Amino acid sequence: MLLVDKEPLVRKKLLQSIRSPHDLRSMELADLEDLADELRQTIIATVADTGGHLAPSLGVVELTLALHYVFDTPNDKLIWDVGHQAYAHKLLTGRQNRFHTLRQHGGLSGFPKRSESVFDTIETGHSSTSISFGVGVAAARHIQKRPGKVVAVIGDGSMTAGMAFEGLNHAGDLDEDLVVVLNDNEMSISENVGALSSFMSRKLTGRAIRRLRDHIEERLLALSTVGENVLNLLRKSEESMKAFFTPGMLFEAFKFKYVGPIPGHQLEDLIATLENVRDHNHGPVLVHVITTKGKGYLHAEQNPGMYHGVGPFDIASGKSKPAQATSPSYTKVFGETLCRIAREDARVVGITAAMPDGTGLAPFCTAFPDRFFDVGIAEQHGLTFAAGLALEGMRPCFAVYSSFMQRALDQLIHDVCLPNLPVTIALDRSGVVGADGPTHHGVFDLAYLRFIPNITVMMPKDENELQHMLYTALNMEGPAVLRYPRGQGEGIGLDSSLQALERGKGELLREGSDLLLLPAGNRVYPALHAAELLAEQGISAAVVNPRFLKPLDATLICSWASRTGAVLTVEDGTVLGGFGSAVAQLLQEQEVYIPVKMLGFGDAFVDQGPQALLWHQAGLDAAGIASAAEAFLEKCRLR
Repeated sequence: MLLVDKEPLVRKKLLQSIRSPHDLRSMELADLEDLADELRQTIIATVADTGGHLAPSLGVVELTLALHYVFDTPNDKLIWDVGHQAYAHKLLTGRQNRFHTLRQHGGLSGFPKRSESVFDTIETGHSSTSISFGVGVAAARHIQKRPGKVVAVIGDGSMTAGMAFEGLNHAGDLDEDLVVVLNDNEMSISENVGALSSFMSRKLTGRAIRRLRDHIEERLLALSTVGENVLNLLRKSEESMKAFFTPGMLFEAFKFKYVGPIPGHQLEDLIATLENVRDHNHGPVLVHVITTKGKGYLHAEQNPGMYHGVGPFDIASGKSKPAQATSPSYTKVFGETLCRIAREDARVVGITAAMPDGTGLAPFCTAFPDRFFDVGIAEQHGLTFAAGLALEGMRPCFAVYSSFMQRALDQLIHDVCLPNLPVTIALDRSGVVGADGPTHHGVFDLAYLRFIPNITVMMPKDENELQHMLYTALNMEGPAVLRYPRGQGEGIGLDSSLQALERGKGELLREGSDLLLLPAGNRVYPALHAAELLAEQGISAAVVNPRFLKPLDATLICSWASRTGAVLTVEDGTVLGGFGSAVAQLLQEQEVYIPVKMLGFGDAFVDQGPQALLWHQAGLDAAGIASAAEAFLEKCRLR
């Protein structure tokens, strides 16, 4: 059903009367159901303009209403996992008037954010954290003897991550008063995978269980007295029988009381169940709720993966709004190049953590199904799994977003780099990513990669260099990281043949005598433009594309640094411990004692906003680089 086709679009303007969840609690069930429609219509209309996480938020509208209706939020704490399903939550907690600013620069975050509302318990943009947060909050309240419920909402996709089970295990051991709501829609971002997902899908509705019970009763009653005795025993064990046929036995093994599965779009059932759970005061409870991702918008229901996170789109057709024709994205070039290499090298394997489409690996999956692995939301396992493949002579390529790679730092150090295994990591979405904001910006990777022994880190200046670097990485004898940004390439033609680059060798792009510009990756072309602007002011700037963060080209960098007498580094990442720091350390080690200035993001989390705007504000575009260079050289002359 496409709700936006209804006439009139909004039958009752109930949403306008909701200033906080307190206003819900005096409403009748029929009005709550109408309010659910209004919430969906508002979410669809807004995301069509701003882009955002549409399908996840549409799937939990009734669940969100029921949670706020039953629990005394914000005194009772509601903790969302990932947070990309929290749009209805935002609308019900006093943010209606700003909802049109969703994911815009200076507007509402697309995720829960503590500075926005007391109803947002914690910032969250990564999966599988809500149960651990919930256990901590519940334990603190127990110590402080403070009343109130703690509710953690987690999706079935997030349950594939080990951290979720660590939280369950601890919660069951502590026996804290915690409610975990499992939002089961058989999806993470793409379709769920793995044995756990298959187990979670073994659902029986109440009707199915009743049919099974009636069938068993009929058979047993035919056995006269013996059957009657067995039937009485089974009646006493009905809950145990239900748990056997559902995932309840899994959660009860963690000492949770299991409730469900229950339909997630029937408010009456949801409210009644949650009221019973609310009044349960004897340890942790898990409520298993079955929902439909994209509920209420036909295009999203039919293709929830495509509508998980979308740009602006036309509501009626569901198609993306026309955008100016641009060059292929870095992600697309990566995926096509990996397929190209895999056709010639049977050792190449593609790995993703629940993101085959987002990382560009979907074509690889189609072309090489036997060499493609989706490990689910399990970056730690994915990396160590890749290490195991490499041990047996394969050449695995793990494609992952930079911000998600942070979750597997120990595995990178201990399982990949310590044994020096040939694992390639395609680090997509490095640098600032735009509207997803601080939880998703990949600005920390250079800082946490450069201190690890045995690793090679490459940063392409454009999509053509990316394909050569991927070929280089897959033919190395040790671990390699290929770091590239979100978005379109530079429009550079792609070479027809691939060649391996010499490890640790940069390239001189422009000669100069006054200053050496050292830009990393996607900052190379802005730096070249900045050099042109500086030339108009009579400043001669050399530009070197380092290509490698580790190892740096000491000979090239130090020779041009000595010639110019000043170095300006530029990176789409944090300057604390990043590329500029590596250059400064190199110059000190080589006893090249000259001024160095570093451009990048400072000691603060970067807010949401268009990439171009964030680069401009940080002085990382051509004009900013040129301006910083002029000021830097002026200070150098005054010394």
